[in-house]
Amino acid sequence: PATGLLRIWKALFYSISGFRLAFRDEAAFRQDLLLVAVLSVVCFILPLEPWLRVVILFSHGLVLVTELLNTAVEAVVDKASPEFNPDAKKAKDTGSSAVLLSLAMSGGVWFYAIYTLMV
Repeated sequence: PATGLLRIWKALFYSISGFRLAFRDEAAFRQDLLLVAVLSVVCFILPLEPWLRVVILFSHGLVLVTELLNTAVEAVVDKASPEFNPDAKKAKDTGSSAVLLSLAMSGGVWFYAIYTLMV
């Protein structure tokens, strides 16, 4: 097994592969990525405090991370339980709820940012 820098190098390519697979196969991830890209540009256009820009960008990262984890949960659940199962539904629905919560949190940060511009 690879160790040290070789292990880290290989892990980097596994991570890139996961990102590509999510982009290729998951419409929700593509939508989130587009939203994050547009709003990140807007974040730098608006006259926001630097700390608020950092918080906004971290909230965008949280949305993408949550979507990637939800994709992983769904893939494992679909493989382990192709037929309907209440526990499989619970796993998939709670993963989806995590994505919704991360989106709501990011929306809250944006709400605050816009509010600070208006007062």
